[in-house]
Amino acid sequence: MFIYLSKKIAIPNNTKLKCVGWNKEQGYIACGGDDGLLKVLKLESGKDGKVKGLAAPSNLSMNQTLEGHNGQIQVVTWNEPHQKLTSSDQYGLIIVWMLYKGSWYEEMINNRNKSVVRGMAWNTEGQKICIVYEDGAVIVGSVDGNRIWGKELKNVTLAGVCWSPDSRLLLFSMSSGEVHVYDSQGGFVSKVSIQCLGNTSVTSRVVTLAWYNGKHGYKEPGQPTLVICYTNGRMQLMHDENDEDPVCIDAGISVASCQWNHDGSILAVAGQMDLPGSVEKEANVIQFYTPVGDHLRTLKVPGKQISSCAWEGGSLRIALAVDSFIYFANIRPDYKWTYFANTVVYTYTKVDRQDAAVTFWNINTNDKFQKHVRSLLSIASSGEHCVLATKNDDNINPYGLILCNSIGTPVDSKYINIEPLFVTMTSSHVLAASKDSCFVWHFRTAKSWTHLTLDLEKSGKKDRREKMFHIDDNPTGQEMNINHDRMQEKTEDPICALVASEKTLLGTLQIIFGFFTLTSPTICDD
Repeated sequence: MFIYLSKKIAIPNNTKLKCVGWNKEQGYIACGGDDGLLKVLKLESGKDGKVKGLAAPSNLSMNQTLEGHNGQIQVVTWNEPHQKLTSSDQYGLIIVWMLYKGSWYEEMINNRNKSVVRGMAWNTEGQKICIVYEDGAVIVGSVDGNRIWGKELKNVTLAGVCWSPDSRLLLFSMSSGEVHVYDSQGGFVSKVSIQCLGNTSVTSRVVTLAWYNGKHGYKEPGQPTLVICYTNGRMQLMHDENDEDPVCIDAGISVASCQWNHDGSILAVAGQMDLPGSVEKEANVIQFYTPVGDHLRTLKVPGKQISSCAWEGGSLRIALAVDSFIYFANIRPDYKWTYFANTVVYTYTKVDRQDAAVTFWNINTNDKFQKHVRSLLSIASSGEHCVLATKNDDNINPYGLILCNSIGTPVDSKYINIEPLFVTMTSSHVLAASKDSCFVWHFRTAKSWTHLTLDLEKSGKKDRREKMFHIDDNPTGQEMNINHDRMQEKTEDPICALVASEKTLLGTLQIIFGFFTLTSPTICDD
């Protein structure tokens, strides 16, 4: 993915912002800050509403200031199914806003006059809201303003709340760093096992509890959906509240905000990073991770203090609250697609399916052929064929390379034990590489099989269809046995890109512009 800053909006009177929320269904942006500042913005969507994404205009079609708060806005949260906005300030005042004839109006007010609100969360259906106060009070109310139940948690200081996707559980974060699980009626269930903090004795506050509800499907079956993120940059990604083997990450920053994108495929973590070699100087950054903890990108953001972040509905933009500005960054995802033999191959996922739909579209005849592939990793093409890199359940060779023709029919396949992070191909070879090893496969088609059989009979050579080498080794054209243990060894200079022509394989290493090249006699048997 590629990300870059695209727009900046200044808040009047240099009022500092505390929080920002983006309504993913209707596109409204709420931002709150000092002195009771609460605004609702909306970026222009075009006259016909059909221009979306990165090509959409970025002028404001709404810029409304909502009056009612006096203290600093602490929390803003959207009820998307019912088009409501809920806000709370430092004095504990809660206001529910409704949209009427194109403007936002105050619908309900609540003030407990005892403590400050530390978290508010609507459930997936938007029927219930849970409000937690710093002094341990918990209130669950309905969308029409009625109180369902209330509870006083003794001897705790609450810091945040989130619902489970099925609305059966509530997770409460404490100022001590603990996370407790309650049922939807307020009964204690358990404590979440926190492993990301390790043996650190310093107490860190939970800055974000976020549980992706699965509304837009999942990138991978069984991926982590619950994130617990601390101010010190430690976080853990979990499958559910009982996950004993979470993915633990140390972002290396002081975290201010953390949010899943609309389909749970990217986690954005915003905060401040200490600059090396400088005294008491920090840089605002936002980091992006996959659900399994792989780091994707880091974007530096101008300003002194970043305080919040929020995703747009299609995850092609993200809003960042920095000082008295809202910055917008555009995201260009790594789409899985390719073009060969007058055929465009593209993929997408459906909410009701766990696999990827791969469409082969002939642009000349307009014919479309579709197949479904589970755990699709990447696509590459050359000549008359394309290759689909997949993941399977085989313990020995858990990754597959499937060669297909222009209508999606499998022609040949190969299963390997190295993760194909980088895949490229020529008219006769498929090349797949992990960070440490490279696999070269001389595939067969009906046409090449006939020619290969005749050539082998004439030359007397053995049929050597595949080769594998470690990036730290010096491969030759001589036949050699594959040492699978060697292929799993880590390298200090991992592969970060791979490309091939009919005669040359070119790879780049993560070391500053380091290259390795292999010519045809080394990787081929021709």
